[in-house]
Amino acid sequence: MEIKQLRYFIAVSNCLSFTKAAASLGVAQPAISMSIQKLEQDLALRLLHRADRKVSLTGEGKALYCYAQKIIQMHDDAELEMRERKGLVKGDVRIGISSMLGSYYFPPILMAFKHKYPMLNLEVIEGGTSELQSMIEKGEIDLGVVVAEDVPDSLEMRSILTEEMLVTVDENHAFTELDKITPEQFFSQELVMFKQGYFHRKVVDRLAKETSASLNIGFETNLLPLIKSIIKQGFGISTLLAMVTQDDDALITRSFDPPIFLDLNIAWRKHGYLSHANQAFLDFLLAYTESQYSEK
Repeated sequence: MEIKQLRYFIAVSNCLSFTKAAASLGVAQPAISMSIQKLEQDLALRLLHRADRKVSLTGEGKALYCYAQKIIQMHDDAELEMRERKGLVKGDVRIGISSMLGSYYFPPILMAFKHKYPMLNLEVIEGGTSELQSMIEKGEIDLGVVVAEDVPDSLEMRSILTEEMLVTVDENHAFTELDKITPEQFFSQELVMFKQGYFHRKVVDRLAKETSASLNIGFETNLLPLIKSIIKQGFGISTLLAMVTQDDDALITRSFDPPIFLDLNIAWRKHGYLSHANQAFLDFLLAYTESQYSEK
């Protein structure tokens, strides 16, 4: 069965006349007659009674009519949605973002994108970079923010942000008297850390391995407000991005010696399909980050 055959069949069924059906569709009557005859031959069933220019549905015709209406409706709905998605009237963007970036970097980007494309749905998934990377590979999310290092060949990525990781302490800590903090000095303190899988934790774990230091973790949590609160109370120190601490006078930061920078990237499956909605978000994000760099 072809869509055109079903359209002709529905028109004849509604009008109970080949002539009226042809007029309603703007098609020559012989074309409709031949199409329905071909449909009956393909199904090996009689769908219409034809007598004295009168048309009526057979039992088989009535059964097909119900299905044909549903099929045509679904076909038309599918075509409409695909056209709308192509025109960015509808669509879904699923993006994975870490806690720090989700709280301090992405809100204005997400709001600006939503303002530009109000009909698109934005779903933001919070997680560590390792988890997000795995979700991208499995197709559970479309886009995700990952650290440049250790990214598999299966992912395509573009740089969006380079940020310094800063030693973060309370205003009464002895480190406030220093200009820079060595890894040895950092690891001599009780630490407040994100759990395994977050780029914040990966940086510290790697640094500990490189300097043969052990981690003295007093608190381990993925709740960023809790990490900041613990630091302010003097129960531990941590390392955070500058964007997290710049508006908080109770948190004091110092660079590592040597300094540590993170290259953060937006990633997606290299050979996966990137929908028009996701491509629009990717283009919007890259344009935003480019404008931010040009202003610096």
